[in-house]
Amino acid sequence: MATTTTDDVLGYDEALATFDPVMGLEVHVELGTRTKMFCGCATGFGAEPNTQVCPVCLGLPGALPVVNEIGVESAIRMGLALNCEIAQWCRFARKNYFYPDMPKNFQTSQYDEPIAFDGHLDVEIPTASGEGTEIFRVEIERAHMEEDTGKSLHVGGATGRIQGAEYSLVDFNRAGIPLIEIVTRPIVGAGERAPEVAKAFVGALRDLLRALEVSDLKMEQGSMRCDVNLSLRAKAGDDPTSPEQLAVPLGTRSETKNVNSLRSVERAVRYEVCRHAAVLTSGGSILQETRHWHEDTGVTTSGREKSDADDYRYFPEPDLVPVAPSREWVEELRAALPEPPAQRRKRLLGEWGFSDLEMRDVINAGAIELIEATVAAGAKPQSARKWWLAEPSRRANTEGVDLTTYAEQVGITPAYIAELESMIVAGRLNDKMARQVLEGVLDGEGAPTAVADARGLELVQDDGALEAAVDTVIAANPDVADKIRGGKVQAAGALIGQVMKEMKGQADAGKARAMILAKLGVEG
Repeated sequence: MATTTTDDVLGYDEALATFDPVMGLEVHVELGTRTKMFCGCATGFGAEPNTQVCPVCLGLPGALPVVNEIGVESAIRMGLALNCEIAQWCRFARKNYFYPDMPKNFQTSQYDEPIAFDGHLDVEIPTASGEGTEIFRVEIERAHMEEDTGKSLHVGGATGRIQGAEYSLVDFNRAGIPLIEIVTRPIVGAGERAPEVAKAFVGALRDLLRALEVSDLKMEQGSMRCDVNLSLRAKAGDDPTSPEQLAVPLGTRSETKNVNSLRSVERAVRYEVCRHAAVLTSGGSILQETRHWHEDTGVTTSGREKSDADDYRYFPEPDLVPVAPSREWVEELRAALPEPPAQRRKRLLGEWGFSDLEMRDVINAGAIELIEATVAAGAKPQSARKWWLAEPSRRANTEGVDLTTYAEQVGITPAYIAELESMIVAGRLNDKMARQVLEGVLDGEGAPTAVADARGLELVQDDGALEAAVDTVIAANPDVADKIRGGKVQAAGALIGQVMKEMKGQADAGKARAMILAKLGVEG
């Protein structure tokens, strides 16, 4: 069934002129528990293959599972944060299918009795005009507990997939890792903004779960991944929320599996809209199937025909007792929930004094937590924003990772940014020097003070040397000096630049300006 053939696509605007997109998002989150969902095996990422396994997660005969209490607690907290109802009684079920990386040949999951259901998450998207934001509500059908599968590695071939591989290896370390799957109801009414809404939802969900501290949420490592279900239906007017449009039957859906970045979620929705539209306008029909997302080319390719629930032959798991969380426990967990991210952003906007545009840039860069920690370490909010959104953000974008992940990779911390800013405030560095120091920190040369010491970066504190440089520059530029005396104070910038050159970039520009104006008898 699989293919690498490139499908025909229609232009996005052309597709939206005829069809209305409907989405369903399924987000899988690996919990950050120390042990697996049904056994005591460790869950550390990157361990040697098949070293974190036991008879339970290998599905050996006679091995009996036991539910991870922290896994259940995390599921309840996630459900509450998503405004869900929490079941008073629910069960696990066996989902039967054959995958080589599922050693039991069934997945322990939940089917018709999830731990959490009937919720919603409000996400912010920019208005069509780009001024301000608007709220789009995504309805949550369920959040249920299950276990992850192992991981197949296909060796040889050009794509890393099974087609063309010489052989395959299976690592069962991931089998049994606790998963929470969050399933939306069909997302309708987004119209042309469907890709944007999908990206915003996964981003808002990641922010929410980060606040709950239930997972490391490293999408590039697969601890948070999204399956994108998409279908098209005939367009019944220009308003995607009109009763006429909402009454149009849904089309056949495809499911793009394991999309692992916010940008890719948006791109996958857009591509599938264009692909579906090309099939439908040519008189073809959509195959209900899973599809693979290719990050490098930005396309999807066919995987396998998608099964329906009946095909999985669900039945209650006989080896696990039902889960019946007491109402007292649920309310205790509800009372201990952290401040919702959207509410927190509004509070910080006021405390930091950012404009709406500045805050939007911070959010888009994923820098809120980093800036908050930097402010706590002693920096001013605007300074923290300035430094995080400069070279670190640029390099993170180049690397294709989020800012927090990049900071962890290179070892730059909020304390380092606060230290850098303190060196400017203390008069040791100017902005140009500070940028050089920051680059050194990002290149692994150490903390800011150590980098400045090693590179010999420090403003000259000798006023005598600065005064001599100012005198030399004024004497060499009498025409500019006369302009300044005549009231054109902005012309001082040209002299300041030459003073900096005389001092090899190690002069305090502010002090140089004040000295130039004083010598020329002009008030600054």
